[in-house]
Amino acid sequence: MPASKIQSNSGNASNSSTASVLMLKPPYLIYVGDETRATYAKTGAGIAYWRKDMCLGQFRNDTSAVDLGLPDLTIEEAVAQGAGSLVVGTAQIGGGISEALLQVATEAASNGMDIVAGLHSPLSSIEPLAKAAAEGGARIIDVRIPPKDLPIGTGQKRSGKRVLTVGTDCALGKKYTALQMQKDMQARGLKATFRASGQTGIMIAGSGIPIDAVVSDFLVGAAELLSPQNDADHWDVIEGQGAIFHPAYAPVSHGLLLGSQPDAIVVCHEANRTHVSGWSDFELPSIENVIARNLELARRVNPKAICVGISINTSKLPAEQREDYLKSLSDQYDLPCVDPIIDGTDPLIDRLQMM
Repeated sequence: MPASKIQSNSGNASNSSTASVLMLKPPYLIYVGDETRATYAKTGAGIAYWRKDMCLGQFRNDTSAVDLGLPDLTIEEAVAQGAGSLVVGTAQIGGGISEALLQVATEAASNGMDIVAGLHSPLSSIEPLAKAAAEGGARIIDVRIPPKDLPIGTGQKRSGKRVLTVGTDCALGKKYTALQMQKDMQARGLKATFRASGQTGIMIAGSGIPIDAVVSDFLVGAAELLSPQNDADHWDVIEGQGAIFHPAYAPVSHGLLLGSQPDAIVVCHEANRTHVSGWSDFELPSIENVIARNLELARRVNPKAICVGISINTSKLPAEQREDYLKSLSDQYDLPCVDPIIDGTDPLIDRLQMM
């Protein structure tokens, strides 16, 4: 298979364009290299936390690098143990590609391992690496590059059920809320699939579409492909992107919302955040407005859409204030309100099962 080609997804036969969904090949060897700063190894840490069963090990240049809690393996050892992909779990300032990473990726690709990255600089554009991948029968998957054969949206109702995480802003817990919901739903014996719409989510899930990199005319169509037809009792738990009130990123949020056709939404917020992150001139909308506006748009394509709860990232809230803060919001909106990582998401799932 050519190095730049994206593996197709057999998907649902009713829509041949489901081949557009990125599919990654486990098990993963997570590249950490010589990164000693946890902040710049967040992608690798997220994969190791949420999908440890898909991880074979980690590649570190030495033991001073960030430890993801996975076995340390060389490329030779990983290949011998059947590794499917080398996943770049770090991000350098400016999105550059180091010589150390290029050397390791080239060795892995030469030995048939797919190379997966969500960097701003595409690995597929590096000739020596592309040549090694072609000779080794491996793929180079730049997760931030969307497929080319995406359709426009149809607005047609699909079978199955869908819940979408939406937010008051970016980077406050939409992905983690969706992942925890899927985990808790499966623990209860429910059919549930996490649908990834961003590069880190795709690496965690092993499949998905980078919605924020899709040309605007095809946003809705891409979102429709992300959650194809399914069993009537199956829930797709869709990772939200951006926020519909965001001064820069609102378009992707609108497209994802319309294409998802959610039966339910969960509103995500960070405690004590008052302004749009990075846009200090813009105050955050109220949770009330976020619920109302998201439902107004969602009901354009699914008249029965409802809000089933509120997810709060309380990491910046003093521990002694957490319980009262959540209870206050729950009372105010008459909805369950949880920090998904601390409390789990069972109250939200209870509301889903009442639908």
